Amino acid sequence: MSDTTSPQRTMPARRKTLLAAALAALVAVAAVVAASQEQAPYRHATGTIFGTVYNVKYQSHDNLDGEIRRRLEEVDASLSTFNPHSTISAINRGEARRADTMFAAVFAKAMEVARQTGGAFDITVAPLVNLWGFGFKGGSEPTPKAIDSLLRLTGYEKVAMRDGRVVKADPRIMLDCSAIAKGYGSDMAAGVLRSHGVENFMVEIGGEVVTSGVSQKRTPWKIGVTKPVDDPTASGGELQAVLNVTDKAMATSGNYRNYYYRDGKKYAHTIDPHTGYPVQHNILSATVLADDCATADAYATAFMVMGLDKAKEVLRRHPELTAYFICSAPNGKFSVWCSPSLADKMQ
Repeated sequence: MSDTTSPQRTMPARRKTLLAAALAALVAVAAVVAASQEQAPYRHATGTIFGTVYNVKYQSHDNLDGEIRRRLEEVDASLSTFNPHSTISAINRGEARRADTMFAAVFAKAMEVARQTGGAFDITVAPLVNLWGFGFKGGSEPTPKAIDSLLRLTGYEKVAMRDGRVVKADPRIMLDCSAIAKGYGSDMAAGVLRSHGVENFMVEIGGEVVTSGVSQKRTPWKIGVTKPVDDPTASGGELQAVLNVTDKAMATSGNYRNYYYRDGKKYAHTIDPHTGYPVQHNILSATVLADDCATADAYATAFMVMGLDKAKEVLRRHPELTAYFICSAPNGKFSVWCSPSLADKMQ
C-alpha cells in the first residue's frame, strides 16, 4: 500500500492554510487601522500667512498645528517679498545668495508654466503690477513711457537658475512669486500631514486648496467657487458652483475683487506681461484643478491673462489639468465653461 500523505501532496494544503492565515492577519490589521482612523478627531489649524488666512482641517490623534505653522513660516522665509530677510528679497536686492530648496522648486515650476503658456505666467511682472496698483490708485495713470521702461525689465526668459543662483539679464529685474506661493504653501502644509500618515484633510490658504480623503461628514470635500460679483470689499459671497474635490488641488484667480475704476472705465488687477496693461477680455474667474496646488495656482493666473480661447488650447495640451471659467456675457449675466471631466464633480 502506498503512502497517500507524502510531503509532495500535503504541501499545497499547508500553503493554502498559511496564505489564509496571512490574509486574515492583514484584514485584522487593516480593520484596526481603519477603526483607529475612524476614532481620531478632526482638528482645525488656522492663522495668517503670506498676508492672508490659512485653514487646515485634518483627522489625526496628534496635534500637528505647530508643525504646519513652522512649515508655512519656512515658505514665507523663502518666498515672501514682504519679508526683508527672505531668499527672494535678498535676490531682488542683488545679493549673491544661493536659492534654498523651496525657492528653487518654485522657480523651476514658474519657468515651466511660463514656457507652457507663452509667458502669460511671469514672475518678473511685479514692477508693472505695482505701477498700476499703487500709482494708479493714487490718481496717476501710468504713461506709455513708464510702461515701456518696465517692459524692458519684464520677461521670464531674462532670468535663469545656474549653480543654485538666480542670474538676471539686468540687475534691476525684480521677482515676485505671489501668484504661486499660496499654492506652494498649501502643498507644503499637505506634505506635513502626509508625512504623519494623515489621510483625510483639507488645506486652504487664501482660497488655494489641497484635499485628501473625506471630510468629517465622511463625504468628499466640497469646495465652493464664488460668484464674481463686483464688490471688492466682500469677504464672502454667493456661490456659483460647488465642486466635490478629493485627492486634488484647486486654485482660483479672478478680477472681480481686484479692480479699480477711473473715468468710468474698469481696470482689471491682472496685468498682461506682454503689453504691460491690464487684461481686457471677458474671463472674470478661472479655477484650475491639478495634482499639486502650485501648478493650479500658476495656471489659474496664466488663464486670466490668456483669455478663454487660448486657455482652452493649453488645456487640450495638458489633460492632467481641468478648469472652470466664469465669463461676462453681453446680457450682463454670467456664462460658464468647464472641462467635460468636471461635470460629474459639480453640484
